[in-house]
Amino acid sequence: MISLRNIHKTFGKQTVLNGINLDVEKGDVVVILGPSGSGKTTLLRCVNFLERPNDGEVSIGDFTVHCKHPSKQDILKLRRKTAMVFQHYNLFKHKTVLENVMEGLIVAQKVPKEEARARSLEVLEKVGLSAKINDYPSQLSGGQQQRVGIARALALNPEVILFDEPTSALDPELVGEVLSVIRKIAREGVTMIVVTHEMGFARDVSNHVVFMDGGVIVEEGKPDEIFVNPKEERTKQFLKRITPEWSYVI
Repeated sequence: MISLRNIHKTFGKQTVLNGINLDVEKGDVVVILGPSGSGKTTLLRCVNFLERPNDGEVSIGDFTVHCKHPSKQDILKLRRKTAMVFQHYNLFKHKTVLENVMEGLIVAQKVPKEEARARSLEVLEKVGLSAKINDYPSQLSGGQQQRVGIARALALNPEVILFDEPTSALDPELVGEVLSVIRKIAREGVTMIVVTHEMGFARDVSNHVVFMDGGVIVEEGKPDEIFVNPKEERTKQFLKRITPEWSYVI
């Protein structure tokens, strides 16, 4: 369903992604792990060209964009197949919860207002915010704001939802409510690529784990393969540091 081939990305003289290849099937929940600076967020943003790769190909379904010379139309078509949930919510402060979710449907997808409203109410109920539809972002907790962001992504009915460290800006006591919603969505078969530092969540919710370091994929596989019996020494070092209680099978 999603195919990344030979993805390269540089910022000035710094190589951030160095020939990434990755496949994501329909219904997969792929979690990308790695230390800060490993390139994981840049890779996520290359999927929908929020960062433009210098080279390679991005395919979603039967549509492929060649990264060296993409047209604006190709980039827009690719982005319509995706939705993104950001670290810092990116909500419109002057719009209500309901209006925030409706906005993308009306503006980007040209959905009639009443249809957009009905769809938005449906997804807001799914994320547990039916009682907050007339509130503004300033009246919500961080966890509630992030759940609005998730509802906004779901409303677009994308082929894949991209999550960029969706809990990193939250107080620890609010992390659970957001992870619970993402788990619920995963059980419904929504295709997702998630960058996260939440190791327990990553192991629980994913069916494929990617470990990155230095702009390359060091190791990938099923959660139990990566978390219980990783093959690469760099993966073992990372897991031991990030989760001290973790032990692997030799």
